[in-house]
Amino acid sequence: MSAGKLTGADVAEHNSKDSCWVIVHGKAYDVTEFLPEHPGGQKIILKYAGKDATEEFEPIHPPDTLDKFLDKSKHLGAVDMGTVEQEEKAFDPEEADRQERISRMPSLAACYNLMDFEAVARQVMKKTAWAYYSSGADDEIPSTKSGSGRGFSVDVEHIDMSTTMLGTKCSIPFYVTATALGKLGHPEGEVVLTKAAHRHNVVQMIPTLASCSFDEIVDAKQGDQVQWLQLYVNKDREITRKIVEHAEKRGCKGLFITVDAPQLGRREKDMRSKFSDPGSNVQAGGDNIDRTQGAARAISSFIDPALSWKDIPWFKSITRMPIVLKGVQCVEDVLRAVEAGCDGVVLSNHGGRQLETARSGIEVLAEVMPALRERGWEKRIEVFVDGGVRRATDILKALCLGATGIGIGRPFLYAMSAYGIDGVDRAMQLLKDEMEMNMRLIGAASVADLNPSLLDTRGLLGGHSVVPSDTLGLGAYDPLEAPRFNEKPKL
Repeated sequence: MSAGKLTGADVAEHNSKDSCWVIVHGKAYDVTEFLPEHPGGQKIILKYAGKDATEEFEPIHPPDTLDKFLDKSKHLGAVDMGTVEQEEKAFDPEEADRQERISRMPSLAACYNLMDFEAVARQVMKKTAWAYYSSGADDEIPSTKSGSGRGFSVDVEHIDMSTTMLGTKCSIPFYVTATALGKLGHPEGEVVLTKAAHRHNVVQMIPTLASCSFDEIVDAKQGDQVQWLQLYVNKDREITRKIVEHAEKRGCKGLFITVDAPQLGRREKDMRSKFSDPGSNVQAGGDNIDRTQGAARAISSFIDPALSWKDIPWFKSITRMPIVLKGVQCVEDVLRAVEAGCDGVVLSNHGGRQLETARSGIEVLAEVMPALRERGWEKRIEVFVDGGVRRATDILKALCLGATGIGIGRPFLYAMSAYGIDGVDRAMQLLKDEMEMNMRLIGAASVADLNPSLLDTRGLLGGHSVVPSDTLGLGAYDPLEAPRFNEKPKL
């Protein structure tokens, strides 16, 4: 045993509600008093009482969680990990099948669009991670996307995709929007997205519910790389103040306050993936609540449902960062945001993960921009859109309608989960290549050339339009295929 270190036997003695120690990252912590306060309930901690809980802790909690929320007197010191008894894991046929699929993954070069990454990720991610990333509200009814470009002949030899968002010059009008729990898909988590965003001069929005700590993500940026902060507002406003002030001190250039999640929606795929594990009581509120609520509810019990317009002046008093309301769903709220002095809004249905059948951001955008132009307010606020973007044509439609920029989240998670930073790098480059081609085809040499005249919005403005299946076409033509996995080796 190393001098001064605890042994595995020392920790193992404390394995009950009365005295509960756990090991995380080679250090022991006394979490006895914290048990009743844990948002995910006591059972998940007690499952690892007296043991090494790192594997369970790592994907869901930023590494500085215990430093922030557990009194220093409960930090018991380093543990000689050579003395910690390691439980032999039972054979898991599902995991064995997953590892076998990983061995046959398509090459990165086989991915030609963002949907390809999703198809691969579905096969190689852990079931619980896939369920959390891919789940939507209730029946997971997809949002409607409408619009089509029409080209005309102009000089499009040189295409300029650059733009400015909240005062930042960007190489292309999309940003990495905030998505939670990056380490579910990749051991480095959100830092992978930071590095890829730097390669392409793309803004990254740092999520409140990241697996990495805020400072880890900021420390990973390079040079004058720009980051924004996405904020779920805590019921304790002093905690919120400290988060905002720290973000501004560390150089964040925008504060995106999520306003569409007074509670997180029912994500049944996520919920089902937790049902069979008696130790995974991750529902906020303790041990007497149905434990089928999934990862989403486990990480969100602190969110304040009382957040309202009256809080905007307070936010303006504590920061000089531009303030953007994320999750706006109607014209009236955009107009009120202008009147309240907000710098921007994100039109979003939270990736289809909150209120089912809520309209997509681009549908709301088609109503918002005419209302702003009618009042001469289109320059007073920047309007962003996120959700459902899979092609550069999706980006172009939003820009033509008047959006400043477009947020993309899950496609980059899938690319990261399957291929790491090289996957995200390729996903971003594919979007850039598509963007250049499509701007050239519609006759737009720069972002400034994009305007509503390039769109046919009759179906969009008329409400949800149903596009009939082209059964003749399906019968006559080969459908597009996702990347193919390599053949299983013959015995």
